[in-house]
Amino acid sequence: MIRVIGVRFRQAGKIYYFDPVDFDIEVGQHVIVETARGIEYGLVLTGPREVEDDKVIQPLKPVIRVAAPEDDEIEMKNKEKEKSAFNICLEKIAKHKLEMKLIDAEYTFDNNKVLFYFTADGRIDFRELVKDLASVFKTRIELRQIGVRDETKILGGIGICGRTLCCHSHLSEFAPVSIKMAKEQNLSLNPTKISGVCGRLMCCLKNEEETYEYLNSKLPMIGDRVTTLDGFRGEVSGVNVLRQLVKIVVTLDNDEKEIKEYPVSQLKFRSKRKKERLNINDAELKQLEAMEKRDGGSAL
Repeated sequence: MIRVIGVRFRQAGKIYYFDPVDFDIEVGQHVIVETARGIEYGLVLTGPREVEDDKVIQPLKPVIRVAAPEDDEIEMKNKEKEKSAFNICLEKIAKHKLEMKLIDAEYTFDNNKVLFYFTADGRIDFRELVKDLASVFKTRIELRQIGVRDETKILGGIGICGRTLCCHSHLSEFAPVSIKMAKEQNLSLNPTKISGVCGRLMCCLKNEEETYEYLNSKLPMIGDRVTTLDGFRGEVSGVNVLRQLVKIVVTLDNDEKEIKEYPVSQLKFRSKRKKERLNINDAELKQLEAMEKRDGGSAL
C-alpha cells in the first residue's frame, strides 16, 4: 500500500496521485507539484489515503509544497496571461492562414511552457506557427490537437436537460457509449435526439445503463406470449420499464380484444430477451454507427 493524495489541474480533469511527504494536506487546498509538463499548481481532491501499489504510476512524484498566498497570486497572473496568449495565437493562425480552431491557451505554473489546444478536420502543418509563437513568448510552445468531446469539455455549455454539461462539471474521463444503451432505455434512435452538444452520443446514456439492463432482464419483450395469473393469455404490446408494468392484448370470451396492464410479477412467460432490430432507416443507421465508432477518449 502507498500513501497518496489526489490532485486535479483542470476543472473536471483527471485526478493524479502524488506523495504527500510529511505535509499536513487537506481536501480543497492547493499544492505545487512536478509533472511531466513541468511545475504545476493543482487542487487537492482526495486527502492522504492508502491505495494499492498497482493503482499508482511509478515513479510517484512528491508534493513540493502547499501553495502559499504568493503562489495563488502567480496562478491568477498566469490566468490573465492566458487570455492575452489566446488572442495573440488567434492572430498568428489568421496570419499563416491555417484551417484550425483555437480552443484554449494554458501556461504551466513556472511559465516554462505555453500550451495551445485546437481542433481541425485533418493534420495541420503548424511548424511555422510554432516558430512565430516562440519568438513572441520566448518560451517553449506546445500545440495539441484535441477532439470535439475535449473541446466541449473545455468550453462547457448547457445540455438538453437544462444543467451544466457533465463532461465540464464532473466527468473526469469519457466512458464508452453505444447505441445499445439508447435502445435499452427505450429512447428515440434519432441521432439528433441522442447526441450531445459535441455531436457524439450523450455521455449520460451510460449513467443508468446498468439499472435498465437489470430491469429489462425481468420483463418480456414486445410480441412475446404471456399468461396472467387470472387466466388470460395474450401478446405483449408495451412495457413500462421503471414501473415494471406490462401491457398485453387479450381475447375476451366474446372474441373481442382488450388491452390490459399487469405488474410483471403477475405474469408467466419464458425469459428469452434477445437483440432487437433497430427500427430506423439505413441512413440513420449509418450515421449512428459512425457516431459509435468515433474516438471517445480524452486528451486532457
